Formats: sequence, C-alpha cells, structure tokens
Amino acid sequence: MNIALVTYLDKGAYDSTTVENEDDKLLNFLKKKGLNIEKVIWNDQQINWKDYSLAILKSPWDYFDLIEEFYSWLNHLEAKNIKLLNPIGVVRWNANKQYLQEIEAAGLKITPSFFIQNKESVNLEHFFEKFNTNKLIVKPCVSGGAKNTFKVTVDNVNKVNQKLNLLIQDEDFIIQPFLPEILKNGEWSFIFFNGAYSHSLIKQAKPGDFRVQPAHGGSVHPQKPGEELIAIAQQYVTLFAKDCLYARVDGTFVNGEFLLMELELIEPFLFLNTEPESYERYYKALADLM
Repeated sequence: MNIALVTYLDKGAYDSTTVENEDDKLLNFLKKKGLNIEKVIWNDQQINWKDYSLAILKSPWDYFDLIEEFYSWLNHLEAKNIKLLNPIGVVRWNANKQYLQEIEAAGLKITPSFFIQNKESVNLEHFFEKFNTNKLIVKPCVSGGAKNTFKVTVDNVNKVNQKLNLLIQDEDFIIQPFLPEILKNGEWSFIFFNGAYSHSLIKQAKPGDFRVQPAHGGSVHPQKPGEELIAIAQQYVTLFAKDCLYARVDGTFVNGEFLLMELELIEPFLFLNTEPESYERYYKALADLM
C-alpha cells in the first residue's frame, strides 16, 4: 500500500522548525514500521493521486489560504475513491468554524460565539455589551495560524471596524469574547488517536501577546490530567471525530467549566515530542484504520 503523508508547499509563511521536525520524525517512525509512505504536497499538480491507496493529512498549513482549491482537491480524492485520514466529510465540515454551532447544539460547551456572514456590515462596539467584556477576539471562519485575527478593545475598535468591514466582503467571521483565563491559565490541548486519549498540554502566550501558537512565541507545558478532564474532552471526539486518525481538542476553563475553542481535525500540530508513547499510539491508530 502506497501512503501519502500530506503536507504543503513551504514558502516561509508558516515556517516552524518544530513543525518540520514533527513531520520528519513521524515519517521516519512510520517507515521503520514497514509502511511505504512519503511526504506529498497536497496541491502539487504533478502528483497522480491514484498512485496512493491512502492519504494522511499532516500539515497542509496553507489550506485556508487556498480554500476553494482545497475543497476541489477533496472532491478529487473522493471521486477517485482514495481514502483520506481524517475522513473527507469530516475535513469539509471542520474547515469552517461555523461547525462550532453544531457542537453547541449537541449540548457541549463552546466559547460564546457570534457569526457574521460575508457582505454583512458590523459594528464591533455592540459586542462588548453582548458578551459583557471589554475585549473581543475576531477571526475568519476559515483560518489558521492567527491569520486576520484581531484583539479588539475600546481603544482600537474603530480601527478594527474599518479593517473588518473590508475583509468581511470576502469571507465570514466569528466574534468571541476574549477569555482572560487563556492569559492566566493557558489553553489546553487534548490529543486523541482513533478516539483514544493520548496526551495533553497547556499552551501559553508570551508576555504581552495573546496568541499561544509556538510560531508566535508561545510555550508548551505537558500535563497529566485526571480522568474527569479527559472525559470532558472525550465527548467532543466521540460525537464529532468518528473514524478520525487524530483529533486535538483545544479549550480553556472558565469558572471551572471547559469551553471548547476549536476541534482541530485537519492540520493540528500533535506535540508528539511531549509524550514518549505518542508515536506508537499514532501508528496503532493508523493500523486500525487502514
């Protein structure tokens, strides 16, 4: 079986040696397990996808910049009956953050969210009162890596309003209250392989920033949560990540209650280096799904 470990054409926009090392280390580990696997750029026009029986999404980090092309690529794989992990239907659903509404409708907790459709006009001042906060986070519904993400306060709201009303002509946005708990306590990530818990960590932003991604100076702190916390994260995976090779549940605790920020099912960094058994767990999950 020929397997493609799907990555992207690196032009430096999302460069991170940490991410690069995870891809290479995972690739080498899976090769040592006897798998016929190689890295493949998802939108490389020279690739004949019929040469592969299985494609594994690992780091298509530019998919949100090329979302229509990405959707067409998914359609192509589906038409050629090429198995994708995670499943094509799940990936389509997860590409747009409006999926959060479906998770909330299922009775699971999410960060309070309001969605603005493209072509609408918006005045962010109204949302300070709506969310009972003095800070907002605004980001595209299709995005990653903190792209076009704004931290909004009363001091910059007029400036962000101007930028947002231009950007919203082309895409949908999500508005959320800024959660100070992220700065104080960090953002949790729970990683699962084929529905089974593997490991977790807390990501914290560097002083003076609100972005927890390592590419923006954030730090990572491995955790050993109790069964109760794992069970909370498990609910999201059980309901919305069926047959997924991997899932990352990101959120924070507010007044003792876990609020989901994102359910990452397309290209999350898996922090495999923080847990010695993670590579073996990944392989076992893959073997069960192949």
